[in-house]
Amino acid sequence: MIVILDNLLNASEVARLREMLATAQWHDGAKTAGWHARTVKINEQAGGPELESARRLVGEALGKNERFRAAALPRNLTTIMFSRYKPGMEYGTHVDDALMPAGPVRIRTDLAVTLFLSDLDSYVGGGLSIPGSHEGGIRLEPGSAIVYPATSLHRVMPVETGERLAAVFWVQSVVRDEAARETLFDLAQARRMIFEKEGKSPAFDLIAKSHANLLRRWAEV
Repeated sequence: MIVILDNLLNASEVARLREMLATAQWHDGAKTAGWHARTVKINEQAGGPELESARRLVGEALGKNERFRAAALPRNLTTIMFSRYKPGMEYGTHVDDALMPAGPVRIRTDLAVTLFLSDLDSYVGGGLSIPGSHEGGIRLEPGSAIVYPATSLHRVMPVETGERLAAVFWVQSVVRDEAARETLFDLAQARRMIFEKEGKSPAFDLIAKSHANLLRRWAEV
């Protein structure tokens, strides 16, 4: 399941992030990749104390986003990283590590998230390509994000001109099974649509009951 989060950040928040990243220290991104992925990872990643404010900004937006919560059912997140691709840079086909650090522990990576930060007309190339789904490459407006299975092969296509800025992180869901998460997401959307149309009707109550009871059955907490 692939889910788009339109306008996760507003224009003002995107501008604040860009200002923080403008003074960040940038390092070779291959150093944070797994032993096999680092052979195809050509980008830069930001470091420095100002990133804590940047991570907090993104984290607060995620916490308020109902669509993200419904799709990911997050239990834990990895540290939010910020990447930069200049002309000629790319991240070749790879699968993400199954386990990644989240503070003092490691978590299972069920979902990957890319939050786009650059204006679309400011760079060429750099699409997120997922074979079998979005092979041509996904490029979103700044402030919008894509949530997709970390289990999939994917790549960041070469940047031809300009600069591609993004925030990336991974999610461990309370529901391990991808098909189960999709079912719960569908039910959550149906529940919302029924409520907006009919209010707390008998149909809403039945959908809400099914969603809650399936979550009880599938959740790992």
